[in-house]
Amino acid sequence: MPHDTRSLNSDRSDIDSLDDIWLFGYGSLIYKVDFPYLEVQPVYLNGWQRRFWQGSHDHRGTPDAPGRVVTLVEAHGERCFGLAYRVEADVFDHLDHREKNGYRRLVVALQFGPHDIRQGLVYIGLKNSPAFLGEASEEAIAAQILRSVGPSGSNRDYLEKLVQALAEYKVHDPHVDAVYKKLLALEASTPAAN
Repeated sequence: MPHDTRSLNSDRSDIDSLDDIWLFGYGSLIYKVDFPYLEVQPVYLNGWQRRFWQGSHDHRGTPDAPGRVVTLVEAHGERCFGLAYRVEADVFDHLDHREKNGYRRLVVALQFGPHDIRQGLVYIGLKNSPAFLGEASEEAIAAQILRSVGPSGSNRDYLEKLVQALAEYKVHDPHVDAVYKKLLALEASTPAAN
């Protein structure tokens, strides 16, 4: 494992400081909800944007051939759509394991409405982690996603499910949409196997 963050996330003081525990999902946590929750609401996280800059060595790729999944990067004036799940503290044993490949749990301010800001938790890929792949062209990202497969399935499936989940909420994410468009173009230009 390039960077297992479970020990970093084992400190529960961030969770203990919250009256209600809201978890912000912006990638697979939008469409693959494999944990119990009490309530879910669409929200925004201001000052951040979704990017396919995180390596997936354990789910959508392998240590030798990592896939690419989303993380958040700071971006002044931007906002990222996601879902906020109100959860109990015990779900973090599962979530810390699920998000162990370079993701750090942080406390952030979630915007539930124009005048409704609440503290919540989010997993963000650490830039100093070996799992953080960083910026690349959308075509290069799409090519890596197209060829990557891991224990949780194809990286292409991850991207397509994210596109579909965002579309269900009528959300247009320029980066996600551009990567998906490049992936479809690469597929169209690749000769079919005989």
